Amino acid sequence: MSVLAIVEQRMAGEVLAAAQQLGSPVVAYSIDHPYSADAYTAAVEELIHKVSPEYVVFGHTYQTRDYAPKLAARFGRILIGDVIAAKPPVFVRQMFQGKFNADVRAAGDGPHFISIQAGAWRADGASAQAEAFSPTPMTSRQVAEAPFRESARAVDLTAADIIVSVGRGIKEKENIPVVEALAQALGAELAASRPICDAGWLPMERQVGSSGQTVAPKVYIAVGISGAIQHLVGMKGAKTIVAINKDRDAPIFEVADYGIVGDLFEVVPALVEEIKKTKA
Repeated sequence: MSVLAIVEQRMAGEVLAAAQQLGSPVVAYSIDHPYSADAYTAAVEELIHKVSPEYVVFGHTYQTRDYAPKLAARFGRILIGDVIAAKPPVFVRQMFQGKFNADVRAAGDGPHFISIQAGAWRADGASAQAEAFSPTPMTSRQVAEAPFRESARAVDLTAADIIVSVGRGIKEKENIPVVEALAQALGAELAASRPICDAGWLPMERQVGSSGQTVAPKVYIAVGISGAIQHLVGMKGAKTIVAINKDRDAPIFEVADYGIVGDLFEVVPALVEEIKKTKA
C-alpha cells in the first residue's frame, strides 16, 4: 500500500508522520508550480495517476481546503478533513468544535484523501523519499494572488515538548509571573486559555484551543484552567496532561493523567522550588 504525501513547509513533518502511520512506502511531493486551485488540482491529479497511491495525505491548511475537495471529487471520493487520529481504514475527526469525535471509514478502492489537523501528529523522526513534481503545463482559469499566510508567530507552540498553560484561576495579569516561573524552571513554553489572551494578559499567539493553536507536546501542564471544550480541543492530544485546579470537579481532570487539587498560588511555587532542588 503506497501513500502519497503532499507537503507544504508549515506542516511538512506532521504530514510525513501521519503518512507513515498509514502505510509504506511513503513518497513526499512538493508541487513545482505557482499556486492556484485550478493548477494544483490538475497537478495532483496527474501525480496520482502516476504513482497510484492508496492514500493521499495533506495538512489541513487554507490551501488544502481550497483545492483538495475538488480534487477528491474528480476521483469520486470525498476529503476526510481535519483528521486527529487514524487506524486505516477508519479516521477520527472532530465535529461541532470538538464536542464530538466521529469515526469515518474510507470505503471502496483508493485513492482516499485525508487532511490532518495541525498538532495531531508529532513530527519527530518523520522522513520519506522526497520528490519535486513539475506538472504538465496548463492554462489556469485563475490568476492567483499571493497565497494566504497567517500572521507570523513569534512562538510556535506546536514545536514545544513541554507547555505550561494558564487560565482564569490566575485571577489577574500581575499574577502571571507565578506560572511563568514554572515554565522557566521546566524549560517550557508558556501558553494560555482564551480568556487570558482575550484580556490581553498574554499575546494571542500563545492561545491554545479551538480558536488558537492545536498542540500535542510530551507534557502539558494546565494551571487554573477549568477545561472548557474549546480549550480541550487544542491540547488533549498531549502525551501527558497534568492539571492543577482548586475545583476537584473541573472538567480538566477528566482528561488529565495527573491531577493536583489545590490553590495554584501554593502548589506552583512549591513545584518550582522542588524543580530547582533537582537542578542544584
